[in-house]
Amino acid sequence: MAERDVGPDAVLLAAFAGWNDAGEAATAAVEHLERVWHAEPVRSVDPEDYYDFTVHRPHVRVDETGIRSVDWPTNRISRAAPRPGLNVVLIRGIEPNNRWRSFCTELLDTATDLGVRRVINLGALLADVPHTRPVPVSMSTTDDTLARSLGLERSRYEGPTGIVGVLQDAAIRRGLVTASLWAAVPHYVAQSPCPKATLVLLRRAEDLLDVPVPLGDVPEEADAWQRGVDELATEDPEVAEYVRRLEQARDTTELPEASGEHIAREFERYLRRRDE
Repeated sequence: MAERDVGPDAVLLAAFAGWNDAGEAATAAVEHLERVWHAEPVRSVDPEDYYDFTVHRPHVRVDETGIRSVDWPTNRISRAAPRPGLNVVLIRGIEPNNRWRSFCTELLDTATDLGVRRVINLGALLADVPHTRPVPVSMSTTDDTLARSLGLERSRYEGPTGIVGVLQDAAIRRGLVTASLWAAVPHYVAQSPCPKATLVLLRRAEDLLDVPVPLGDVPEEADAWQRGVDELATEDPEVAEYVRRLEQARDTTELPEASGEHIAREFERYLRRRDE
């Protein structure tokens, strides 16, 4: 077990590959944060009790000296300090096959020992949304003030859930402040990756943590992804017509991206980046 962090209370950011990660958008966002924040590894979760290895098979790799080793599916826990006074614990892994409640207990025990008092889960789902419009983001949280301040759509989802929903429920039962952010990925371009959804999750992380996130090549990758999907859509008249119907449906609703709150947040983000 990790030693109790003696610094400021920490925030947990978690993402899991699988059902909760359409277009690999959520895990790509956490992986990006690990890299740009130079996150320090803390521990990994022993996969033995949680995974069906016929589903998530280990991989054999060979190093430069010819030595073979086996990489097992696991969940990696790291921590970073993107600015003074802010500690962030990052979890990136795979949705388990077995013992979900024990899995969440193990993760939250480690997070608590690292000083975590807020839990933010990142996810992505396939949805009837057009790729030509801003990526919708929905939010479920125990903090109504937070939801209002970010101007995000409140999630109304009821039905089957993944490990993100179970982890959030477990955190709530511990009295932690929780939030889950879900980016909507167009279901007609379900193949990975979807950098446009990754980009919006990174920007929401900026808003939640009040810290600028170096975006690197992600904006350019998002633009290239959209251009590629545009080309595919123009080659198939049925897909092009379907996209037009989705655009019309989306445009008849009030877009958070066009609101005064969104404009104010974008200006605040600009000021943060200027002061980097």
